[in-house]
Amino acid sequence: MGVEVTPRQSFILRKVVEFHVDSEEPVPSKALASLEDMPWGASTVRAELARLEDAGLLLHPYTSAGRVPTDSGYRRFVDDLLEDGMPAPRPVVELRDARREVDEAMRSTTEQLSQVTNLLALVSAPPIETTTVKRVELLLLQPQVAMVVVITSTGGVTKRVVSYETPVDPGLVDWAVSYLNEALGDVEVGTRRMHARLADPALGALEGAFLATLAPAFTDLEDSAADTLFVDGTARLLSEHRFQELSQLADLLGVLEHRVALLSVLRESLTEPSVYLRIGHENEAPELQSLSMVVANYGVARRNLGAVSIIGPTRMDYGGAIGAVRHAAAELSRFVAEVYDE
Repeated sequence: MGVEVTPRQSFILRKVVEFHVDSEEPVPSKALASLEDMPWGASTVRAELARLEDAGLLLHPYTSAGRVPTDSGYRRFVDDLLEDGMPAPRPVVELRDARREVDEAMRSTTEQLSQVTNLLALVSAPPIETTTVKRVELLLLQPQVAMVVVITSTGGVTKRVVSYETPVDPGLVDWAVSYLNEALGDVEVGTRRMHARLADPALGALEGAFLATLAPAFTDLEDSAADTLFVDGTARLLSEHRFQELSQLADLLGVLEHRVALLSVLRESLTEPSVYLRIGHENEAPELQSLSMVVANYGVARRNLGAVSIIGPTRMDYGGAIGAVRHAAAELSRFVAEVYDE
């Protein structure tokens, strides 16, 4: 847990963090000592604040000011919080009214999580290799116009319209519907097996040529399923008067321009058994080093599929953030498990 801290110092550090998160200002020793639940006098508090500063857990932002937590101070505070046991999180996300589509559930999760925390909320989609084809429909809209409808295991529905120079044989359409559902049912999107069945050399020339016109519908499915990231809360963060954190908010906007870095971190978090939390310079990605990131995984039994995360300034309500992310991930896991089992 890093620097050795006495129980008294740990208590005082917790009060500094809580005071600073609420007030947005450096915490004076006099204000800290006057708290109703502070059992020590002003001289003891000042001495302990000095020791916490020497240990690198607090700092003076400028001469004669109060103190604020450092990244290490926040880390110590969070470690103590987790060690003492977090209270049961209050419900923050409700997905029971969502349609049976995982994409809609992920979008709803980011919106609700951002509203509750007033921070940037992100949800990463399940990796492409977990998505399978559930059903394919092929409709003749006009004699020379067909529409391919693909329904996936995540509840996603994609449509693609294909035009032809000459009228399409309805019998060929019926054959294609039967073949595609038999050949691609429960086949993973983007795999060689899917491509092989779309271009099976055993097919007749007419059938093979017709399937080739439909294949882009499945290629588009691969592109849309890969590396999808749902984000919400940017406007909300910027609309607040968080003038103390303007530089961090600028960094946050920069992060959104580097989604590859965000997706890399979220993929890394999938191996974390509990909450994944990085504070300030604990983040390896330069774009995140003035920010804090709290992540929890969602998925099905024995397999994580994606991550639920919030990102914001290092001055945040970590207890509330951890509880909110954990609840959102649990609710999304419940939703996903029901969809995948259908």
